[in-house]
Amino acid sequence: MNSSLKLFTVAALAAGVTACGGSSDSGETGTVSFGITDAPATEFSNVTVAFTEIQLKPADGDWITFPLDGFETVNMLDLQGGVTEPLITDEEVLAGNYTQLRLIVDTDNSFVKLKSTGDTEYSLAVPSGEQSGLKLQGEFIVAADTSTDFTIDFDAQRAIVNPAGEALADYMLRPALRLVNNLDVGSIAGTVNASTVIATECADVATYSGMVYVYGEPGATPDDLGSENEPLVAVPVSDEDDPGTYTYKAAFLTEGTYTVSYSCSADDNEIDEDLTFVGPQDVTVEADTETTASFE
Repeated sequence: MNSSLKLFTVAALAAGVTACGGSSDSGETGTVSFGITDAPATEFSNVTVAFTEIQLKPADGDWITFPLDGFETVNMLDLQGGVTEPLITDEEVLAGNYTQLRLIVDTDNSFVKLKSTGDTEYSLAVPSGEQSGLKLQGEFIVAADTSTDFTIDFDAQRAIVNPAGEALADYMLRPALRLVNNLDVGSIAGTVNASTVIATECADVATYSGMVYVYGEPGATPDDLGSENEPLVAVPVSDEDDPGTYTYKAAFLTEGTYTVSYSCSADDNEIDEDLTFVGPQDVTVEADTETTASFE
């Protein structure tokens, strides 16, 4: 596998996804490509998940398996802000409806590193990861005589948990995946004002400058990771690219209206907490467009 990273430009993707999906009984085929991206995580410096297979389940057929190679060398945290890594490219499959997707994981070659402990590697296990893998429920369509491109959004911030008591590994990986059609996605990006928001909300901006939370509907009441109303995605705010200017980007969002809000409260993804949120606002996302939403 070519491990070089690529930035998806949606305008360059194949058209025609609205064509009839067909049926696997008809024998018609289409081609599919799947890439993977990551919503950033705040405490980790490396998240390596060694994917070995991607499996697709037709609505009226048997599982289709494609072997993968090279993911034991890919740090998922490099795949942020619209950057992806290809899983499979232009593979021919039967056209029609598909109901499930699975990513099979080699746990022996999967690990995480923490920002606080340097190069120390911590083991990462997936319950049944090498048998049934990470599962993504939900239908998608492969159109006949058409190339269809999808992206799997792997959310390390929500997926990786620190298990209590005895466990198979130092950290556990639970399913936290979104599947999107690349023709339907845009992004939200913006700044968080350093002098009025960051300085007021963050206890120690040198170590943590907060996250922007994105909810899948307008008018949502912001809540934390692990709550009943947890966000679709939460992305860190950082001034790494331009010191003193705090920015964020939430990519691969399907067309629609979202609620975005900012918090600099520490958020444990396993506990429902009372966080302080700032400036909730509704934002409309259009395909192949980056919409600006800032917190002043």
